[in-house]
Amino acid sequence: MNARKLAPLAIALPLGLSTCLFAAAPASAAETWTFQSNLAQLNDSGTSGQAWVEVEGNTADITVNVSGAVPDSPHAQHIHIGGQGVCPTMDADDNDDGIVSTPEGQGSYGGVKVSLTTEGDTGADSAVAVDRMPAGDGYTYERTVDLSDDVIQDISDGSASVVVHGIDANGDGEYSGDAKSPLDEELPLEATAPAACGELQLSPQGGMDTGAGGTAGGGMNMNAGLIGLGGVLAATAVGGAVAARRLRHDS
Repeated sequence: MNARKLAPLAIALPLGLSTCLFAAAPASAAETWTFQSNLAQLNDSGTSGQAWVEVEGNTADITVNVSGAVPDSPHAQHIHIGGQGVCPTMDADDNDDGIVSTPEGQGSYGGVKVSLTTEGDTGADSAVAVDRMPAGDGYTYERTVDLSDDVIQDISDGSASVVVHGIDANGDGEYSGDAKSPLDEELPLEATAPAACGELQLSPQGGMDTGAGGTAGGGMNMNAGLIGLGGVLAATAVGGAVAARRLRHDS
């Protein structure tokens, strides 16, 4: 083979290898990946917080810190997947009632895939299981759950958001009003309207302590991964270059 023809292979090999390494990385059961979300208010709720999802294999340790929520009331909370993988703005208020309902926000954050209940089922069927959701104007939720391969992949792909529900639009300190929830007609609209939302993203190296708006430990070491990847690519490129020189010499 002509040495000039071999040279592009020396370049293509490391490029192809880098693609394979990045594509395969999230599937490594031996690694622990931490994803973080800063929860910003929706519907002028005054609710905010942070969420962390630490994944190892199919097991996830989930932490959600919430403040400024409706006091003495349960707050449905979920991992939503699909849509555009983002949190909605007030532009999503299709019926112009001044409140972005959960269905109106689905075009942005998708449907419920994981219900962050305090006990029992965590599937989509428990989306409005308000008797098994945390309550109060401020709380810390912690639970270890099993996630499907599809959900883990969606989180890794950046298409998942954490949404906390429950607002007090009329300021009476509780869930009330004539408008009914589109998810459960036995509940007022305020009970299920989204109050805070944040997209889950891979935590940076190091991070910050839980509650400080950063990440709990255990996230992917991005710098170390890139350094290791650089070494592999460099070694592969050198191998290709050596092969090219040998071929020129033999020719």
